[in-house]
Amino acid sequence: MGEEELQQLIEGCKNQDRKCQKMLYKALYGFAMGICLRYAGNRYEASEIMNTGFFKAMTNMHKYDPAKPFKAWLGRIMMNTSIDYYRANLKVAYTEELDQADHIGECETVSSKLGYDELLKLVQKLPEAYRTVFNLFAIDGYTHEEIGEMLGINPGTSKSNLHKARQKLQKMLLSTSGTGVGEIRHSSIVAIRQTDVTDIYFNKGFRP
Repeated sequence: MGEEELQQLIEGCKNQDRKCQKMLYKALYGFAMGICLRYAGNRYEASEIMNTGFFKAMTNMHKYDPAKPFKAWLGRIMMNTSIDYYRANLKVAYTEELDQADHIGECETVSSKLGYDELLKLVQKLPEAYRTVFNLFAIDGYTHEEIGEMLGINPGTSKSNLHKARQKLQKMLLSTSGTGVGEIRHSSIVAIRQTDVTDIYFNKGFRP
């Protein structure tokens, strides 16, 4: 879809034109779903989050600044809606000790690279708390301080949950790849190739 056509649909949505809303939904379905799938535990949850996100976008279309990329604006709505869903459905509290979290380093060695689809399947298997922090830090590029403010937790708790997420991803990778335990160092983070996901969602950069 060209930029001119996109802007026409946006204007139609501002006027609550149902046809334009439907066309915009179809045009950006894949983009929005790609974001929600990362945060959700399965496709059903992702669909629920995405539809809620589109509803928020349609009802707040007048707040969109045409001078900025629309996908970035919509992507932020989808991410925030995913976080709201997480907060509303949180069943397992953060239980990591904060003093232990203070000793967890920021940098981890990247030992393996997976495509987007492969990593997505592993990330979706993470506990909700770990999955949310992993997405915000490793993929969307937020700091632990920013994540703490977004989720209402201590930055040390964010570090701890990221550390646990990396450990669980590493274990899952080992069990699916058949790699010997001795070949992979402790708590290495699995990375996504940026070229695999550049067109799927707008983000602030990948974190090692």
